Amino acid sequence: MRKKVVITGVGVLSPIGMGRDAYWGALSRGEKGFRPITLFDAAPFAVKLAGEITGFDPMEYLGKKGLRELDRSTRLLCSAARLAIEDAHLPITDADARSLGVAVGTTFGSLHSISQFDRSGLIEGPRFVNPSHFPNTVINSPASQVSIRFNIKGFNTTISTGFCAGLDAISYAADFIRQGRADAVLAGGVEELCEETFLLFHNLGYLSGMNGNEPVSRPFDAARDGFVLSEGAAMLVLEDEQHAVNRGAEILAVVLGAGNAFDPASDSSFDRAGKGLKTAIELALDDAQSRPEDLEYVCACANGTKGLDRMETRVLKEALGGHALSVPVSAIKSMVGESFSASGALALTAVVGAIRNGFIPPTVSYHGPDPECDLDNVPNSARQRPVGRVLVTAADPYGQNAAVILGGKGR
Repeated sequence: MRKKVVITGVGVLSPIGMGRDAYWGALSRGEKGFRPITLFDAAPFAVKLAGEITGFDPMEYLGKKGLRELDRSTRLLCSAARLAIEDAHLPITDADARSLGVAVGTTFGSLHSISQFDRSGLIEGPRFVNPSHFPNTVINSPASQVSIRFNIKGFNTTISTGFCAGLDAISYAADFIRQGRADAVLAGGVEELCEETFLLFHNLGYLSGMNGNEPVSRPFDAARDGFVLSEGAAMLVLEDEQHAVNRGAEILAVVLGAGNAFDPASDSSFDRAGKGLKTAIELALDDAQSRPEDLEYVCACANGTKGLDRMETRVLKEALGGHALSVPVSAIKSMVGESFSASGALALTAVVGAIRNGFIPPTVSYHGPDPECDLDNVPNSARQRPVGRVLVTAADPYGQNAAVILGGKGR
């Protein structure tokens, strides 16, 4: 009998709230976190709105010591980790530090740091760069800083699989626990909002509002025209169930199953995609020993781009059969935006809240149904109801696909 992996703590910083209760409350009220950009000068861009986290003071979470040399991604992730550790009441001592691990999904977390470091070297010369800034230029720096700050001496892994990285970090962590290689793992994802990342998606034409209209994140809606770029950090404490019970921890949710698949036919339009996501969902159902009819909610990857939302709808019909027409399928990116590698961790954190507090987050800004996105998309208002088994999906434009199934304590 394999070990059961449970979630005992969550820490989150998002455009709609910092801390789990603020985040879950905003989701249940259908609040949107989009505002004018202040982190950089957005005047040269056609779009000037994003999911920026405002009012974030890392000293509130981490104290003053050691903050000066940490970039925004690392500050966000370490703060989310602190919240998760405190939420789980997880003791970290020298005796158990080696049985704890860290798994983080991020893809663009170091992009701004690389840009600034290289800029100094090119303009002033390599002898004049600040060597203390170099660690921020490597992609595993945020995860490493979590282990350094909280004295975690077990494995430390950074996963960079685009949209799927947050889910992949959770499934990776769960595997370590099931194999007996860790008692508990801090797992999640982070991405910061910076000019370099914004420029990338702006020039690719993926952002809502490129046509001059107000940017709106409206997944599954007939008038959708792209996503609103966002930032965020979410960390979850995963534990072996017996380890959690022995220390008297509250079990918030259970990791029932996960699946991953690569689709070499995928492209940025998602026109040829679908087989990989279908396989990932089927593998997750099999891993969770579940039938499609057991699912009570699907937290979708949909972000407001035409191709992704259409593909995901089609794949859910194929993978879930007739149950796809009756199960609620909503997109929290309508509220928190597209945070890339952090999005899966933010979705899982939302699902933990849905299971614990009994609600299904809505798809907001939904006004005109798209005939090709004809599932129950929970338009505009949350539904108050018990939530059991939940499927969380992620599909990257370049072939990565992931699915995770969470359930309540009794599942």
